[in-house]
Amino acid sequence: MSTMYIMEAVNLFCGDDDPTASKHLTLTEMQLPNLQEMTQDHHPGGSRVQIEVAVGINKLESSFKLAGWDPDLLTQFGLGSTARKKFTAYGAVRSKRTGEVIEAKAILEGRLGQANPEAFQRGELQGFEYTISEILHYELFFNLQEKFYWDFFTTDWRVDGISQNADERNILRVGNGY
Repeated sequence: MSTMYIMEAVNLFCGDDDPTASKHLTLTEMQLPNLQEMTQDHHPGGSRVQIEVAVGINKLESSFKLAGWDPDLLTQFGLGSTARKKFTAYGAVRSKRTGEVIEAKAILEGRLGQANPEAFQRGELQGFEYTISEILHYELFFNLQEKFYWDFFTTDWRVDGISQNADERNILRVGNGY
């Protein structure tokens, strides 16, 4: 049955679900990683037509914007820390058909690679735009169901809970596939 899902609210925890790390009062914008294939053009000598060949997935980045200053978060900026941080976002998504509120959840492990202050203008709320870069682990859930899972170190890539590369990992004897 067809329906429409609308994100109504979102919260972000910058650091392992610590209740004091909640950004629900200052979060104004959240962008999950863009999932985009890497492709390579190929024009074989025996063909009149060039094709595009998928060769992987582009690096993952995420961004968010907070109203005001967040001195504790600023100290997580990448140049001062070599460790990756865990960022967990929760979204309240409503089904327009049933009115039911559904949880969307994203878990990212990366580095706070950018902290970009907006220009100050009197009478307007200044904020900061942040970028999570060097993402080495990503999970996305909708209604408690795993939609995407990727981990750099195990090389596992799952869609709807099903490994997309277990055969390759078995052959290479890496990660969970072996």
